[in-house]
Amino acid sequence: MELRAGYKKTEVGVIPEDWKIGNILNNSTLKARIGWQGLTTAEYLKEGNYFLVTGTDFFDGKIKWETCHYVIKERYVQDQNIQLKYKDILVTKDGTIGKVAFVDKITLPATLNSGVFVVRPKNNSYNPQFLYFVLKSFYFDIFLNELVAGSTILHLYQKDFVKFKFPIPTIKEQTAIANALSDADALISSLEKLIVKKRNIKQGAMQKLLQPKEGWEVMKLGEVAEVKSGKRLPLGRQLTERITSHPYIRILDMFNNGINLTDIKYVPEDVFPYIKNYRIFLEDIYISVAGTLGLVGRIPEILNGANLTENANKITNIKCNINFLLFVLRSDFIQNTIDAERTLGAQPKLALIRIRNFEIPFPPKEEQTRIATILSDMDSEIQALETKLEKYKNIKLGMMQELLTGKIRLI
Repeated sequence: MELRAGYKKTEVGVIPEDWKIGNILNNSTLKARIGWQGLTTAEYLKEGNYFLVTGTDFFDGKIKWETCHYVIKERYVQDQNIQLKYKDILVTKDGTIGKVAFVDKITLPATLNSGVFVVRPKNNSYNPQFLYFVLKSFYFDIFLNELVAGSTILHLYQKDFVKFKFPIPTIKEQTAIANALSDADALISSLEKLIVKKRNIKQGAMQKLLQPKEGWEVMKLGEVAEVKSGKRLPLGRQLTERITSHPYIRILDMFNNGINLTDIKYVPEDVFPYIKNYRIFLEDIYISVAGTLGLVGRIPEILNGANLTENANKITNIKCNINFLLFVLRSDFIQNTIDAERTLGAQPKLALIRIRNFEIPFPPKEEQTRIATILSDMDSEIQALETKLEKYKNIKLGMMQELLTGKIRLI
């Protein structure tokens, strides 16, 4: 295909003509704790004045300092090359290789364990934050995938980086790109914090609203609804990915208050007659009873009448406000009861009779509706924020694709 004016084809793809190709070893220093220093996990301290940063402390491209261990001063001072500095880039080289973090602040002197590289530019050849975004992009993903293809031992060596090349705009444009993507990250981070705050507010509201009060009546779940089990397929038969009229809901499709539709499996048409009585409908509530216990929710309309796994029960013929009951079943009160009533064994199991015997405090019907409406509105607000968050994350991915290839210029 004909190239756009002002662009050239290179080994890393099509980029602007005025951009260069950088090799990370030529443009950077890579340092790590060398083996002879012999740092062991026995030296990881819970308190101290010198942080020890490991790959498990990377969260969303930053260091989560509150999870870090500490080391004694002698371990910190023995290697100046891995004493962390502001704007350092960190890359994991063992286990889960290629996790990346940017050092945007340092609260105490910090050093690295042997599983992490620190990457720094030579001679200010690039903006460190720009390279951080390159390492978080498809450029680095492709490099890692090619590196580990067919390998059973996952380890990233310094010599491996000879093969990693990336586009380099001018410092001015690098800075503009880094600032734009940092702004997107800040927006995403602020939205994530808002969602956490809203969830905490809702959790507090649930505890307050569902606390029994004068005039409430305590009843067993089995007195206000029926609890029925799901059903596995007949021996020797399997679910299919081919779409039939009979979707099948498994535990791995469930999350609290909903169903993940991305990997639904189906019951073959000739098998359905054998399990047709074990279906779940819109006015029912599911509860997981094996493996992961206590996942509770309602199914979406598209799955109305789906078959239900034997590892879940359905609560049906409900004689109270359904959404009120749903919130009660998701509350700490019931979830703690479920945790306390696990049957011992290799796989946790919640017996049908125990669910029927859950004791639930019920207010008058009008108050049930009022409580359910308040909590449902809170759920809707959180869901809207989560949808917006997903949208912003997708926008940022698109920005990275456009900005790091030079399709969109920030000059």
